[in-house]
Amino acid sequence: MKRILLLIFLAAVPLIQVGEASAGELKPFVRDSWRSILDAHARRAFIVHFWGLTCAPCRVELPEWGKLLAERPDLPLVTVNADIVQDSSSDAEEFLAKSGLQNAENWIFNDKFAERLRYEIDPKWQGELPVTLLVAPDGSIDKIEGPATMSEISAWLIKQQEPAKKIP
Repeated sequence: MKRILLLIFLAAVPLIQVGEASAGELKPFVRDSWRSILDAHARRAFIVHFWGLTCAPCRVELPEWGKLLAERPDLPLVTVNADIVQDSSSDAEEFLAKSGLQNAENWIFNDKFAERLRYEIDPKWQGELPVTLLVAPDGSIDKIEGPATMSEISAWLIKQQEPAKKIP
């Protein structure tokens, strides 16, 4: 009996680690992943870009994000494949690599009910892509619906590096 329980436990260990991903691999975005991302980047400016393989503007825009990441390897960028039609991890990883984003923090929706994941992020979000969230160190979020321009992103990043103005 103990051997059977041990075998069951050993078989379950890989399942327990499903939330972890190696560098360059997609992390599964499930319930509470949004809170995990916010907590991991708390008190720092960072960018979250939502995209999908079936989104034509996303396929044009992602290589631009890759170029920006190549220019700024310290870019605090999180990408989330949030396609309404769930993409395969291998297809998403391949496209991220082609776009130069394999070194970004990459996630993929991993829930049959993507609506609940979108609701956790923004209750008003209906799933349109691309969407970029610019998260300031104070936790405030600016939202860009549709493709973002890299000049707009660079300007926001510069603004985040400026010292806060004190009000007399």
